[in-house]
Amino acid sequence: MSAGAGQGRRQFLRIAAAAAALPLAVLGAQALRGAPEPVRWRGEALGAEAAITLWHADTRRARAALGRIEAELARLRRVFDLHDPQSEIARLNAQGTLASASGDLRAVLTHALEVAEASGGAFDPTIQPLWRALSDRPGDARAHAAARSLLAREAVEVGARRIRLGRPGMQITLNGIAQGHAADRLAAMLHAEGFETALIDAGEVRALGPGPDGAAHAVALIDPAAPTRTRGTMALRDSALAVSGGYGLRMPGGGHHIVDPATGTSAERVIEVVVEAPTAREADALSTALYVAGPERAGAILPRRAGVRARLMRTTGETIWLGDRTGRA
Repeated sequence: MSAGAGQGRRQFLRIAAAAAALPLAVLGAQALRGAPEPVRWRGEALGAEAAITLWHADTRRARAALGRIEAELARLRRVFDLHDPQSEIARLNAQGTLASASGDLRAVLTHALEVAEASGGAFDPTIQPLWRALSDRPGDARAHAAARSLLAREAVEVGARRIRLGRPGMQITLNGIAQGHAADRLAAMLHAEGFETALIDAGEVRALGPGPDGAAHAVALIDPAAPTRTRGTMALRDSALAVSGGYGLRMPGGGHHIVDPATGTSAERVIEVVVEAPTAREADALSTALYVAGPERAGAILPRRAGVRARLMRTTGETIWLGDRTGRA
């Protein structure tokens, strides 16, 4: 699972129609004459740089909606921010139990546990102690072994209101799925307010509807061989995209931030995974699970459902497509 403590976890996606600083900014529908002027917002979502582009004929209404988006992101930080001792997840980790957990925390943790089970532990929300040990105590094999003993997804209990961690010292992280949840929440808010076209990057990308011209949104992907450059695009229409790559964050003791729970070291089976799915939460979790599992196990993990596909890039540069349909970026 990717960065447990949330320090520097970034998905290397760039929304072509929203990234005004990039040469790719002219891609997508915004350049067409007659389309509504895009309204943009930039900020932070659960530790990741965030950007939203919203198209609507009434720009005042669009800007008001973006103000409500900021309030929703602040609310989600109070649920999922590991660095805020008053957040729900921080209190759960400190106390081992949370009597009145929010619907957001219960839903995302339940989904995380489902992906953990489906992936045979390649994705594991109880990896937080191990990630912290690798980050804070590099080279300390004893500390790493002790932390690995706390990986126990089967000991997590999610009830109608209460969440309990069944072993002393257990902690969870939802950084491999919460950003996707945030993107989905923002898309749902905008849809409920009548907006039909938007691009949301909350660490994972969620497209609401098509572009203003009716065509798909164009999303530029980073080149894993040169992370300062982009390489290729993927088209999104009312779907989501997540990318996992070991180039995102280097660990103090060596390796990168996507840790294989089975070995306690950085996963090295692929160099990048791109997942498209109907929701950003699903794409987020699956991208990490597939990155850790690698091509040999990926086919058994990827759900056989419409709209889910994945591109895995081996260390040799070979690209493998899995899912209900193939494509190219």
